[in-house]
Amino acid sequence: MSETAALPFTSQSLPADRIGPPGRRRILVIDDEADIRESLELLLTGENYFVDLAENATIGLQKFESGAYDMVLLDLMMPDRSGMEVLADIRERDSETPVFMLTAYGSVEVAVRALKCGASDYFAKPWDNEKLLIEIDRMILKGHLERENTQLKRALKQRYAFPNIVGKSERMLRLLDQVAQVASSRATILITGETGTGKELIAKAIHAHSARADQAFVPVNSGSLSSELLESTLFGHVKGSFTSAVANRKGLFEIANRGSIFFDEIGTISPDIQVKLLRVLQDREFMPLGSNESVRVDVRLLAATNADLRKLVDEGKFREDLYYRLNVINLGLPPLRDRKDDIPALVEFFFSRYSRENEKFLANDGRSLLKFEPEAMEILMEHNWPGNVRELENAVERSVVLTTTPSVPSHVLPDHLQQASGLKISRDNNGMLAAHASLFEIVADYERRKIIEALEAVGYSQTEAAENLRIPLSTLNQKIKRLNIDVKRRSQL
Repeated sequence: MSETAALPFTSQSLPADRIGPPGRRRILVIDDEADIRESLELLLTGENYFVDLAENATIGLQKFESGAYDMVLLDLMMPDRSGMEVLADIRERDSETPVFMLTAYGSVEVAVRALKCGASDYFAKPWDNEKLLIEIDRMILKGHLERENTQLKRALKQRYAFPNIVGKSERMLRLLDQVAQVASSRATILITGETGTGKELIAKAIHAHSARADQAFVPVNSGSLSSELLESTLFGHVKGSFTSAVANRKGLFEIANRGSIFFDEIGTISPDIQVKLLRVLQDREFMPLGSNESVRVDVRLLAATNADLRKLVDEGKFREDLYYRLNVINLGLPPLRDRKDDIPALVEFFFSRYSRENEKFLANDGRSLLKFEPEAMEILMEHNWPGNVRELENAVERSVVLTTTPSVPSHVLPDHLQQASGLKISRDNNGMLAAHASLFEIVADYERRKIIEALEAVGYSQTEAAENLRIPLSTLNQKIKRLNIDVKRRSQL
């Protein structure tokens, strides 16, 4: 293999599902030699990286500041500034993005100095393309996992440091007791629940409270990849196993060794992958694509699904033996409609988060949010939340951004919440408030009777009733709608 020329692969030689998807890894090449830039561009785009080029240090720094890159390839000697100076500037702005130094001056002293200044590695020109690709891939994966696990540990300290977790309902407390109990075991965990209930967050909590917490937590979105690409992603491949496999590549199982791997929507994986996954669970080993040698791993498998796997087994769409291997411990995450006692705490949590995140935006508009108005909170409590916690989070974020008053009124909530907020109060056969009515129903029933009394006293003039009740007319109109008061019919009685 030539050490100077890039490998002759183009996007036409790649599988369709690897061409230009959103989220491709981005590499910035800063080098004053046009031949080097073109060679690296051809080599890296052939491996499905997005490549940005800069012909000098000034342009390179401008691009680095304006874009998010997974890796920088930086020439040591350039006309306007040295690579060492550029490296120092990059490290002032970003301490994590890997930077590989490229130089024709291959001395040990230069290599040591570059590493001491924050370079991730050092390659002398001419380099070996295969070794360069392997190291780029390894370093980007390492950087991603380190950042994700740093963020995970930081988030879990805030959200899963028992007992300060969001959610105090009886069902959630029972679930969290189970999480605490099983986290330190080696058992495979199956987390079930509707979309948006937070299954991945529970998986992260299990990992964070296990003996593997200082190792990688590797998520796999099973439903987003084709069977062929998922196999290569999970188990890796060897050079030459398919057209664009120009180097050996580790799979996610090997990357997750001694840590945890999380399969989201595991019910979507193909029968072929099910067989291979079963072998990993049974034998703790797998064979990379195109290899004749097995790789042994110590990985804890956590899986999640919103599907009924037992039903899929009965329909012949999911292997029964794999189902039993996965279903060693089943943690069922309740939908938000079944744990409405948690809504106030969740609203407060998301409200605080998005108020902080939008602090400058709110300050520029002269706003300082304090709380949700009682009527807005009542609507949130009454809604059934088919999208679960994710839907609630989106509603709170929207409210924080759109509110122009010190507290959040009901009219800034999403339209579908307002339209569905007609309150149905539980009553017995005599039309009296039912004995099992909730506190919100009791308050709403009292409020409804007071509004009707105020309307009757002024001949159903809503303007006068609002004045007598000392509330804005718009608020009265919202309450009439929410409490199902038929003003037209009553005024005709």
